[in-house]
Order: sequence, then structure tokens, then C-alpha cells
Amino acid sequence: MIEFLFILGLALVVYTYLGYGIVVWVMIAIKGRRKPYYSEDYLPEVTLAVPAYNELSCLPGKIQNSLAQEYPKDKIRFLFVTEGSNDGSEQWIKEHYKGMVEVLGGSERRGKVAAMNNAMQYVHTPIVIFTDANTHLNRLAVRNIVRHFSDPKVGAVAGEKRIQTADSESAAGAGEGLYWKYESQLKRWDAELHTIVGAAGELFALRTELYEPVETDTILDDFIISLRIAGQGYRVAYEPDAYALEAPSYSILDEQKRKIRIAAGGFQSIVRLKHLLNPFRYGVLTFEYVSHRVFRWAVAPLCLPLIFLTNAWLAWKSYPPMDAISYAWTVMFLLQCLFYGAAWVGYQLEQRQLRWKLLFVPFYFTFMNVCALAGLVRYLRGKQSGAWEKVRRAEGVTLKKS
Repeated sequence: MIEFLFILGLALVVYTYLGYGIVVWVMIAIKGRRKPYYSEDYLPEVTLAVPAYNELSCLPGKIQNSLAQEYPKDKIRFLFVTEGSNDGSEQWIKEHYKGMVEVLGGSERRGKVAAMNNAMQYVHTPIVIFTDANTHLNRLAVRNIVRHFSDPKVGAVAGEKRIQTADSESAAGAGEGLYWKYESQLKRWDAELHTIVGAAGELFALRTELYEPVETDTILDDFIISLRIAGQGYRVAYEPDAYALEAPSYSILDEQKRKIRIAAGGFQSIVRLKHLLNPFRYGVLTFEYVSHRVFRWAVAPLCLPLIFLTNAWLAWKSYPPMDAISYAWTVMFLLQCLFYGAAWVGYQLEQRQLRWKLLFVPFYFTFMNVCALAGLVRYLRGKQSGAWEKVRRAEGVTLKKS
């Protein structure tokens, strides 16, 4: 039984982080790549909606970046939602960009999802694009995203999230950037097979008519919205040539706060999207959703301690090693100890502002999964909230693709 639990746990982790990508790649090779259907001449009216709670420091750059989009000026509307802000954002926008940018303000802070639900009542264009205030879009982002909607089967489109990094990048920034490179590749394959399973809130678009008000305590609004659209039978397309640049978290503690909140939102989403777990109704969507998201959030983090503890038991029971199998248990346990030891050293160095890139892979992998377990505890305790939680971002980084 102990051996079975170890092998099962190891198989699930390997499948989650490596096997799924290989399986999807093979399925695409057999089935053939889905070629995106779109028209470059499709230029409908769009609304670029920007939730901006207390983002006055980001607004000058964000508004200039938004106005610089290469899209017909008479077909794009800019809506900044500053609800609940007390840093003067609403007044600043009205003073400096009156007639160019619309503002939906208000003194009451009800949370991002409530603000989005309210903002959608003021969106009258067929397409709405959401983007965060602390990100910058490439000039063709809107045009490249919108063209996918010329396909009536596409209900939403996700852009690509890229992390800004610097030569002196921290483990948080380096790990986050590496993670998003891997995640972006999986999204490409998901889209080529059928549909992506979850858009990043930094940049995603949808048909306005498909938007359904979201529960106001929702943590991962972007994920819930896009998956519910996929559940209606529409595809969620992926456009890597529309990207949002975002600075990495200021410190590992800031990244920890963000990751735990996302993990709590992941468990919340699994409960609210439980109907998507039915493969007889949703087919390939269920396969992608379970393999890419459910396993990543709810299975692999629980398997890692199981693997370590069962391996420790097997190594102890077979000590001193006398044959190939007992040696294997001992070697695997020592390798696990080495891996987690490297992660611990990476964490200690990060705490002292000392960075060694060689350690950020074991560090960030372990860090993500520990945060996932903390997120599960947070969700079970009912401590999550739909209110906007700002995380400090690193400054003074040099942009490069990641």
C-alpha cells in the first residue's frame, strides 16, 4: 500500500507538470493543429475597461499606453473603474483626460467583481477588453485580440501575460517569469487542441452579450468568467501577440500573499465550476480543465508531502539497503531531501537579498505548492474576500520578453 501511494503520488505530480503537456502535444500531432480563423478587416467597436483601485501612480503611464493603441480611434472607448479609490484617481483622470477617457467612480469600496458587474452596465460595444492598471500593452494588443471574434465560435480571447525582469532579478521575479513562459506554452497547446482553460486578468476580452454577473466574493473573476463562457460551448482563444507586461512582485513576501490568494481562489473556482468535471457533457474541455487546472491547484500540492512521507517510510524500512529496490528508495529520498534543501537555501538567500539563479527552480516550485496548501487552508476557513488586494511590484526593471 505504501509503495502504491508513493507511485500514485509521483505519477500524478509528473503528469501535472510534464505529462499533460506531452499528452496534449501528441494529441495535436495526431489530430492536427487548430488553425485560428480570423479576419484582419474585422474592426468592431470595443471598450477597453480598466479596474483601477488606488492606482494613481500607474494611471499616467496606463492611460498613455491605452491611447497609443493602433486601433481606429472612433471605434475604441476607454473606461476606467476607480470605484472606492481614495487617492484622487477619479478627479485626476477627469482633470487631465476629460472627453478622452471615461471614469466610473464612487466612494464605496465593494470589491473588484462588484465594480466589474457595475461597469458592464455601461458597456454598449459588442466586445469588451479587460486589462489591469499596472500593466502595459503592446500597441497592437487590441487589434490582435479583436480579430479572433470574427469567428462566431469564439466567445472570449486571452492575451499573454509577460513578466518584466532585470539582470539582478530576484528569485520571485525569475521564478515567476519562468513559470509564465511554461504556462504560456501550455495555453498555446490548449488553444490548438480545443480551448484555453482560464484567462489571465491582465488582458482578456469577451463578447459583451455573454457576460454574466459574477458572485461578488469571487477571487479569480477572470478564470470564472472565461470558463463559464467555455462551458456555454464557445471557445476561448489565445493570442500571444497581444500581451500585457507586468513587473514581478516587489519581494517574496508580496509574491507569497498573491499566490495564497490565487490558490484560495482556485479552490473556490473548482467548487463553483464543478459542473465542468462531467466529461460526458463537456468532453475535451473537462480533460483540459482537470489536467491543467484542477490537478495543478488541488492534486499536485497534496501529493508532494505524500510522496516525501511515503518515500521516507520506504527508505527507513529498507535500511540498510541490500538490493536494487532498497537502494532506489534511499536514492530517491536523498534526492528529495537535496531538492527541498536547495529550495530552503534559495528561500534563505532571497530573504537576505542574495540571489542565485541556480536555486530558483526548486525554490519557486516548492514555494508555489506551499502557497497552494496555504490557500486551501485559507479557503476552508472562509478568509478570502472579493475586495481588491494590491501587491507591491518591483520598480526599475528593464523590459524583456518572458
